[in-house]
Amino acid sequence: MKTYLDFEKPLAELEGKILELEHAAEGNAVNIGDELGRLKAKADQLLRATYSKLTAWQKTQVARHPDRPHFRDYIEGLVENFMPLAGDRGFAEDKAIVGGLGRFRGRSVMVIGQEKGRSTEGRLEHNFGMARPEGYRKAVRLMRLADRFRLPVITLVDTPGAYPGIDAEARGQAEAIARSIDCCLEIKVPLVSVIVGEGGSGGALAIAVADRVLMLEHAIYSVASPEACASILWHAAAKAQDAAEALKITARDLLQIKVIDRIVPEPLGGAHRAAKACIASVGDAIEEALKALFGIEPGALREARRRKFLDIGRVGL
Repeated sequence: MKTYLDFEKPLAELEGKILELEHAAEGNAVNIGDELGRLKAKADQLLRATYSKLTAWQKTQVARHPDRPHFRDYIEGLVENFMPLAGDRGFAEDKAIVGGLGRFRGRSVMVIGQEKGRSTEGRLEHNFGMARPEGYRKAVRLMRLADRFRLPVITLVDTPGAYPGIDAEARGQAEAIARSIDCCLEIKVPLVSVIVGEGGSGGALAIAVADRVLMLEHAIYSVASPEACASILWHAAAKAQDAAEALKITARDLLQIKVIDRIVPEPLGGAHRAAKACIASVGDAIEEALKALFGIEPGALREARRRKFLDIGRVGL
């Protein structure tokens, strides 16, 4: 059963009618093919019109859609022989960040990303994709391992942000995120990051300081969630829609100001409507990005990555 977002209600009604007609046509001699064709064409037209003019807040809803592909879906669709590696070798295993070795289109890689979980049980297990310090320390361990064995690193970002609990703060959440960002800048192997859903705050940036930052068409990437921003600026979470516009969180906005390097198109109606096609598109984009990085001398690769992020936001220099 499809899950429809608030702004998709007209589409939900139309597609509901199509399902009713298809059900009624089963075993019925009455020919309703013309009517079905007309309704399907109307639904397709409405879907195209709706997704051609999404607001920043509507894109936020799409990025958070429960049926959107998660980290595990990308692993199953793109990475062969995936071997998860657990633990930060200091405190514990954090299941919000998952990482491990595998083969991506014939090449050994290290893959790291946030997993939100799909069922209630899974969401609780993975803490809704919000990592604690040990999650970022695990990411650092895996990136250093990849650097040691000259394996390219792929990161898939999908988190509302780092876990803000007291226990996480007590164990050095900010320091762990900073160390992870520093590690991204330090390693000498190709690093490609894809914002596949929510890219929230430092929790996302911790594994997204990459040579190439790709972003799905309807994903979001911001310093804070629209709700958090609205609460801080206006003391009213209801202002989240205004905050979403002000934050410039969409892929188009971020490409324009050079925070990301490429937008990966999503299937019509969002990644949740055609997950396999979306995963394949992400795989093609990653492969293209990696090919452009192979052959660059390690020291030059690291220096270019550092320069890329130092230059963001510089005007007239």
